Formats: sequence, structure tokens, C-alpha cells
Amino acid sequence: VPSVKPGYLRPLVPEQAPQEAEPWTAVMADIERVVMSGVTHWQSPRFHAYFPTANSYPAIVADMLSGAIACIGFTWIASPACTELEVVMLDWLGQMLGLPEQFLARSGGEGGGVIQGTASEATLVALLGAKSRTMQKLKEEHPEWSDTDILGKLVGYCNKQAHSSVERAGLLGGVKLRSLQPDDKRRLRGDILRKAMEEDISKGLIPFYVVATLGTTSSCTFDDLDEIGDVCNERGIWLHVDAAYAGSAFICPEYRHLMKGIEKADSFNFNPHKWMLVNFDCSAMWLKQPRWIVDAFNVDPLYLKHDQQGSAPDYRHWQIPLGRRFRSLKLWFVLRLYGVENLQKHIRKQIALAHLFEKLLASDDRFELFEEVTMGLVCFRLKGSNEINEELLRRINGRGKIHLVPSKIDDVYFLRLAICSRFSEDS
Repeated sequence: VPSVKPGYLRPLVPEQAPQEAEPWTAVMADIERVVMSGVTHWQSPRFHAYFPTANSYPAIVADMLSGAIACIGFTWIASPACTELEVVMLDWLGQMLGLPEQFLARSGGEGGGVIQGTASEATLVALLGAKSRTMQKLKEEHPEWSDTDILGKLVGYCNKQAHSSVERAGLLGGVKLRSLQPDDKRRLRGDILRKAMEEDISKGLIPFYVVATLGTTSSCTFDDLDEIGDVCNERGIWLHVDAAYAGSAFICPEYRHLMKGIEKADSFNFNPHKWMLVNFDCSAMWLKQPRWIVDAFNVDPLYLKHDQQGSAPDYRHWQIPLGRRFRSLKLWFVLRLYGVENLQKHIRKQIALAHLFEKLLASDDRFELFEEVTMGLVCFRLKGSNEINEELLRRINGRGKIHLVPSKIDDVYFLRLAICSRFSEDS
């Protein structure tokens, strides 16, 4: 972590852009002086904060090619390769995870995948699809209801430990979202969800959307997707699965039990740009019925129409922005130049390093684990008060050697150590 203070950069550069061109050498020299002095090194083997952000040579080269080709693939005709490679790559990736066929374009059904910028976008896109689907259904049943009447009644649900972007999706989508208290293992269960829905229905509200989190941000716990799926399917409610970090581990068959019930979901998302060696931004999202998203976002001016409409996806309808980069190149390069086998090795090695740190903690009676270690995250604390743990973190980060961030659940403060860098080793 750099030692700079806010505002450090302005005095290092001129007040205005230069009138005349400068040489490359001057610009490159300033990368070190101006930029690198203020960079937090997420790829350092001593960076253990947040979750990983992926990085690899194949992905960097593919990103350079994407920049060089410089297409904006909002429709098929805008760059056919940009759309078609994405369709196929999301099928490759979906098969690697063991996703049900109805999520894949190769099944011949209507399902398929799309690359979003972030998991936050995927959560919002799924919410808008769920809102569109519910409103259409309710208007058919109650033609006298206005949009405003319906919107005021809609309510969505997530685990209290779900990522803040879920709450933000509710704010952006203009609907109520309830954060539910999970069970004693911090998992959202079917009975908790059912009870909340029954309470809301009795108040005249209409449940329409549920987010199940596989690998929460604070402590990497897994909601009971199977039970939640049953509750959603009984009532015809959209179920979105957010597996932003942990989803990468599902390429290893031994971790797929954690997504039991995935066939009951309407949409599924994880970030190859977190843990699967694909540079940011590359958030993979699959939809069983993309038509609800397409209908929610469909604005079709003449200048965006083309002769092949309908025979291939126009991804502008599957996302918030119109423009999109050629991001599937990164997936293609990484999947080919590593192969599934080496990607699995990468995941397994990082999980093994987390278990090594867990073992070191267990051998020191001053410490306690806060959460069971399942992935590459270890949640731990000194036995005792929150204050001594805050002091410990201050000392660790104050030395500037390694970087950690804390979290707090039910008023218990703990430290998170995430295995982030592909350069981390056991000694």
C-alpha cells in the first residue's frame, strides 16, 4: 500500500495539458514518478485484502488485442466476432462449472450467457428482469393496476450478509429490498425466506426477487440454494445467484456441492476477473430466459436495427450500457493458454494456502477462527475484545509489509486474510 496522502498527485503534474506533443520517454518516465508511487499492489503476494483481482499474461495480451481491434459490440452487425465468441465462451465456461444445460446457448433453448462489467451490474440486470416479468404478469391479472401501484408493492430479499451492491440494485431499481437475518451459520435458509415472504404477503406486498449468495464478502459463507430455490419456484419468484468470488471454485468438481439447487435459479453470476486469471472486467452471467431482460431494456431506434436481428443476440439488450468491449477474447486466451487443468490447480493451490494459514492459527492458542475455511479466505481474530483486534490490524497494516481488511458480523470484529496473488507461496 503506498504511503501517499489524498491530493498527492496534483503537484506532480502540470496544471494544464501540454500544447505540443511530448516524447514517449517523458511519458513513460512519469509512470514511475507519478503513477506507481500511488498504486496499491493488488498482485503482490503480500496483498491479502478484499478478494483477489485476477491478472495473467494471456488476459493482458487479449486485452491489448481488444483495444487494438477497438470495436464496440452492441449489436451482432457492429462486430459479429465480438458477439459470437462471447456466446461460445460463456458456453465453454458454463460447461466447466457444470451449469444446467438450460443456461447454455448450445442447448438450443432460449438461455445463454453474457459478460457484464461487474457482479453489481449482473445483480441489477437480474432485478430489472424480475421486475419486468412480475409487472407484466400482474397487469394481466389486474388490468386496473397502474405501474405506480405495482412498484409500491414489490419486495425483494437477500441475506443480511449479501454484498452492498444488492441493496444498491434495489435503490437503483426503485423497489424495496429486505435483508434477512441468516441462521447461526450465517446462511440464508428456506424457512427464514418463507416466513419473511408470508409476513409481507399478509401486508399486501408482492415478493418478486431473491438473491442467494454463494460466498459472502465478509466471511465467504454459502446460502442454502436448494431450499431457497424451492421457496422461489413454489411462488414463481425470480432467483438470482451471486457467486462473484467463490463461483470460480466450481470448475473443481469437489466444490460443486456448494451450488446444489442451481437448476432452480433464473440467473447465475460469477467473476472470472476475481479468481480465474482473467483481468478485470469480466463478470460472467447466465440467464434461463433472457427475454425478460431484453423486454425490460428494449429501445430499438432505426440506426441500431440490422438485417440479422433475431438470429443472434444483440447484447445491448442484455446490459445497462449500450457499448461493450471485446471481453470474450480474454476468456478465450486464458482458457486455451492455461487449460481447465491448470486453472483447477490454481484454485486448489490457493485454497490449500488458506488451509495452511488456518493450521498455523489453530496451533497458536491466542487466536480463534471466526468462520470455517472453505475457499481462499480465512476469517480470524485474537481471543478477546474487538478493541485488541482493531489494534492488531492497525499494527499489521501500519508496518506496510502486508495488507488486510477487517469485517464485523453481529458486533464481532474480525480480520480477513484472502489469498489473492498467484505469486503467493507457502514459504
